[in-house]
Amino acid sequence: MEPFQFPNLDTDKFLPLRLCRYLASVKFARYAGAVNRPTYHHGDLRAVILTEAARLVAERGADQVSLRELARGAGVSHAAPAHHFTDRRGLFTALATQGFQLLAEALIDARGHFADAALAYVRFAIEHPGHYQVMFNKSLLDVSDAELAAAEAASGAELSRGVATLRDPNAHADPAAAQLAAWSLVHGFSMLWLNDAVNAQVRQTDPMDTVMRIATMLFAE
Repeated sequence: MEPFQFPNLDTDKFLPLRLCRYLASVKFARYAGAVNRPTYHHGDLRAVILTEAARLVAERGADQVSLRELARGAGVSHAAPAHHFTDRRGLFTALATQGFQLLAEALIDARGHFADAALAYVRFAIEHPGHYQVMFNKSLLDVSDAELAAAEAASGAELSRGVATLRDPNAHADPAAAQLAAWSLVHGFSMLWLNDAVNAQVRQTDPMDTVMRIATMLFAE
């Protein structure tokens, strides 16, 4: 947004030119921080807030994230984030929605066999810990939100598509159980990894290698 200017005023007439130049070079300490803060157009403020929210959730947990802090970090008024998210529940609902959308995209890109979907799922969780932490915490979310429900359904459908490629006779005999088992595998391992709950030997191993091992152990492809 261009700064407002009075179009019909010649400001040089109000102060001597030398004094104007002097004042233009002065930095008031009280405002230096505000002047140097990055500014954002309204069109991308929502994206900026979501990116920072994901970072902070990954760093300290959802309970320690506030709209006020996010506004301060973005260099906008305290009320600005509320225009996009209303409150913390709205913020985390939007973050979870974005997470499910990104997960669906990752699973689409990995279409092939179940192992490919399993790897893509766990890789997403490890690379997006801030999103992943809120995506399945229903206490933080507005579960009636239509966009959230659609995004969650889309990602679930993509994982189910991967499960459908299994040749395991048990998976074919009970597809619903196979889908639950597959999700339990990838979600469970992701949570164990993100919470540093695996032992040192597992931690020292590439998580993608571990996912392949347990996926092929659970299902015969």
